[in-house]
Amino acid sequence: MKQEVDIRVRWRGFPLHPKVPAEGMRLEDYFAGKIDNIEKMIASMKQTATGLGLPFGDMRWIYNTRLAQELAVWADGQERGDGFHQAVFKAYFVENSNIGDPDVLADLAAAVGLDSQAARGVMADRRFAQQVDEDWTAAAEKSVQAVPTFFAGSRRLVGAQSYEKLARLVNGKGGIIG
Repeated sequence: MKQEVDIRVRWRGFPLHPKVPAEGMRLEDYFAGKIDNIEKMIASMKQTATGLGLPFGDMRWIYNTRLAQELAVWADGQERGDGFHQAVFKAYFVENSNIGDPDVLADLAAAVGLDSQAARGVMADRRFAQQVDEDWTAAAEKSVQAVPTFFAGSRRLVGAQSYEKLARLVNGKGGIIG
């Protein structure tokens, strides 16, 4: 779509599972008492992804995404943001990799042409923590409750969406106002 329409894409962080420890958690443990049927939830996510042509693996763990979000801000500034975001998506949703692990993130950075040692430095000094804090605050102010959430002006779409729905949003013919 970026090739067809003059749009600027800006990735912003959202507190996905901020209380999940660095080593991650099994889905069953995280959603205990909140979701009755984890298998049904995973099947629904997989069906949505498949219907949109997105890869989706056998997801059994969730991980803290905070460090990945901080590194993504750096990657955006290095003009490797889109590639890094896609690599993190694949690592998390397809490979079920711990994207809270600095070694995993450094490898993902290197895979998209970023310097892995520089990435380690960014993570070690938490250089972009304030930017992610600001993103989280902005998400709360806009009542974002799920990812992805797409915005075009005052319109929004929530969840993974088809190209057609995204095009309608960008062209001002779709989405929810507010």
